[in-house]
Amino acid sequence: MSRILKGSKPGLLSQNNSNDPTTSPDTSGSQPCKPFQPQDYASPASKEAEDIEAPRSPLGSDEKPVVTYPEGGLQAWLVVFGSFSGMVAGFGLMNTIGVYQAYVAENQLSEYSESTIGWIFSLYVFLSFFCGLQIGPIFDAKGPRLLVFAGSPGMSNELPEYWHFIIVFGVLGGTGTSLIFTPAVSAVGHFFYEKRANATGLAATGGSIGGIIFPLMFQALIPKLGFAWTTRIQGFIFIILLIPANLLIRARLPPRPGGSVVPDFTIFRQPAFALATAGTYFLEWGLFIPITYLASYSLVSGAMSHAFAFQIIAIFNAGSSLGRWAPGYMADKFGRYNTMVATVIGCMTSSLGLWLPATVLSESEDVPKTAVYALIVTYAVLMGFASGSNISLTPVCVGMLCETEEYGRYYATCYTIVSFGTLTGVPIAGAIIAASGGAYWGVALFTGLCYVCAGAAFTTVRVMKVGWRLNVKY
Repeated sequence: MSRILKGSKPGLLSQNNSNDPTTSPDTSGSQPCKPFQPQDYASPASKEAEDIEAPRSPLGSDEKPVVTYPEGGLQAWLVVFGSFSGMVAGFGLMNTIGVYQAYVAENQLSEYSESTIGWIFSLYVFLSFFCGLQIGPIFDAKGPRLLVFAGSPGMSNELPEYWHFIIVFGVLGGTGTSLIFTPAVSAVGHFFYEKRANATGLAATGGSIGGIIFPLMFQALIPKLGFAWTTRIQGFIFIILLIPANLLIRARLPPRPGGSVVPDFTIFRQPAFALATAGTYFLEWGLFIPITYLASYSLVSGAMSHAFAFQIIAIFNAGSSLGRWAPGYMADKFGRYNTMVATVIGCMTSSLGLWLPATVLSESEDVPKTAVYALIVTYAVLMGFASGSNISLTPVCVGMLCETEEYGRYYATCYTIVSFGTLTGVPIAGAIIAASGGAYWGVALFTGLCYVCAGAAFTTVRVMKVGWRLNVKY
């Protein structure tokens, strides 16, 4: 007999953990559903491509058919591979913005302030998420194919002026990334429920792989070919990567004929969803500050060479590549919110315990630069690993609060709000640097405090659902 959490709201997916089998109410009249107890949890036997019943909450008199998930099989893993390929292109570029920021600040836009330059990259990240306002509901209603095709990016010419960067990199780049990213994340959720965190983490690893390859490629090609041809070559690579993404990303559940593409902001009346959105807001507010400014800080710290300062972003993404998969794997075993809270604590402690001391020590003439060097590299690896879950676990944490057919809508609505954090975070950090006279201790502190707030929000969601019991998988 399927079990339903006490107090679950009609139409809302409520569960105690990633494997909580809450399904449609039994209409046969044979047995009443008993209240869910944490000890009732038991994982179904693991079978390749086994159909797993979707959790369902009571939906009134109109009973919906039970949704099942393959949890594997050729088609499901091909979707994961297509999503991975799209992430290498879309999120790979996003994870390279620190290299672009450091380069243009020294060259094309050297006369502009850090805060002004930051608006280019914050606009890019903002549109990458904000456009999900319509893309997520369109995915729910129409499927992914046309969205991914429309998001395939082109190549760039010379960008000598500030407004060129705003239009080409900020607006066009951000919109294209959103058209790829939203379907890539949502489609994985159509094939996996119990293994969703692991599958999403594997797909999201593509962004970190791109974040390793593209900074190193940028550094190698710029001296030989210049900025325009370097970005053109990257554009060609994006097109190649998006061929399998276009062919393989698909929705398993049928599109809803005549489905509305208007986001439903009434879901913010659900306290758990509102808090999860707030936690994700602070998460992303903090995440893109080190991604954008770690290379610039490495340059001004004097602790490493110019070449290695550009490579620090690749090191950050190397840590993130493992951090996007491993927490997803652990989340399916120990709970999605449990793992999210643990990794957020890791981001907080690494920012306040490694980056903040490094920024303070680099201002002192008495501290050896080797100590600062060690702190920066250690921070890049540990923060990269801990922050990897910021991308891979947020979709599944949001997905725990809704039904699968509404997954794209909930996720897109969440990131509509979160996108404003990505829009303002980088310029705020640039303004903090300017106000500190070029010092970076303020942005390190700001990053750490963002993760303090994120941890508090996600912890509150967990407590609302299962209380303070640490041994409960949620």
